[in-house]
Amino acid sequence: MVVSIGLVVLAAAALYTFTATPMYQSTARMFISTTSEADAVQSSNFTAQRVASYADLVTGETRAQAVIDALDLDLGPDELAAKVTAEVKPETNNILIRVSDPEPAEAQRIAQAYAEQMQDLVDELETPPGATVAVLKASIVDPANAPENPFSPQPVRNLGLGLILGLLLGVGIAVLRELLDTTVKSLEDLSTSTETPLLGAIAYDAGTRTRPLVTDLESHAPRVEAFRVLRTNIQFVDVDQQAKVFVVTSAVPEEGKTTTAVNLALTLAQAGGRTLLVECDLRRPKATAALGVDNAVGVTTVLVGKVSLADALQKHDATGLAVLASGAVPPNPAELLQSQAMSTMLASLRADYDHVIIDAPPLLPVTDAALLASQADGAVVVVRWGKTTRDQFSSAIERLGQVGAKPLGLVLNMVPSNRKSDGYGYGYGYGYGYGYAPIAKDD
Repeated sequence: MVVSIGLVVLAAAALYTFTATPMYQSTARMFISTTSEADAVQSSNFTAQRVASYADLVTGETRAQAVIDALDLDLGPDELAAKVTAEVKPETNNILIRVSDPEPAEAQRIAQAYAEQMQDLVDELETPPGATVAVLKASIVDPANAPENPFSPQPVRNLGLGLILGLLLGVGIAVLRELLDTTVKSLEDLSTSTETPLLGAIAYDAGTRTRPLVTDLESHAPRVEAFRVLRTNIQFVDVDQQAKVFVVTSAVPEEGKTTTAVNLALTLAQAGGRTLLVECDLRRPKATAALGVDNAVGVTTVLVGKVSLADALQKHDATGLAVLASGAVPPNPAELLQSQAMSTMLASLRADYDHVIIDAPPLLPVTDAALLASQADGAVVVVRWGKTTRDQFSSAIERLGQVGAKPLGLVLNMVPSNRKSDGYGYGYGYGYGYGYAPIAKDD
């Protein structure tokens, strides 16, 4: 970003430099001196006091009008005055009159006219009433020169300043953005809200949009290896309690929790364990669509007694993963998920499978995930790098605590591949991207 902003400002400076009208500057040097034979020191002090006043007066609109009349210029006094500057050289009685104009000859002509006007001005103001000789006089030491090269624009200076200002602006914006950024980008950001361990950090991979599942890839593909690491870590979570029913959720939508759940379930099934994926995002079910499984029957039809659990179960042919789809979208998801029928079904699944992975809605928009986590062994919370804010993550952990649910582990998703020094561990660096896209845009 810093380089991009620097290049934009540099390009703007270049555009200005090479499209601006060249301006030429002509300079006339004046010398103000006394004509009396008074004491030299007093004369010098007197002259110095007057020089600054004449530098100011000569650039006013009155003198501008006099120059316009003398040269028959097609300009207003204010327009001409804007072209003229008068500078007093420090510790001297010299005044430099500078005139800028697109035409070098015109700049010289106007500058010379201003020098002559200064002579008239000093003579007029410094001649006492009844006297014939002025106390001060203005002499043209250096007549107005004919400029050969434009003084503006200055390509080297403009481009150099553009580059420096662009880089400074880019650095400033980057620093400000970092200071104002409240999203989760490190293990430290997670640890401020919970002591829950980080089970995996999955690197971004744009290829996930077209091949979202680990079964779409070669067996040693980086993304496959990443989920194997996650599989290993999750098997050691809460060993004393023999945790086997996991709710996979996130704080807000679009963090990748659905494809994380699907790929974790597939990877567990590939290891030979009896694994079941349960689609409990009853509001926006996406998981089963990724597997090509029919969604007509599932959780909702089992809970209302339309079909038996055994009849609702389906299988993913490539891995042997058992799948329980969501079924028809109900009008009252939260009521179904906290019903006695749901508790009974989970108890049955716990007895029949080594691992039960439940894809649940995000924690903050609705209560469904927290209700499910309170009935399961705990929750695996997916956090998207650079999107989930620290406040959202903290609120999600609090939501679990409010219902007595336990956060068992965290998965940091879509970590940029250049974040190699943040100490994420647990499978960092493997190519897993925006997992649920395009099949689970709202997961």
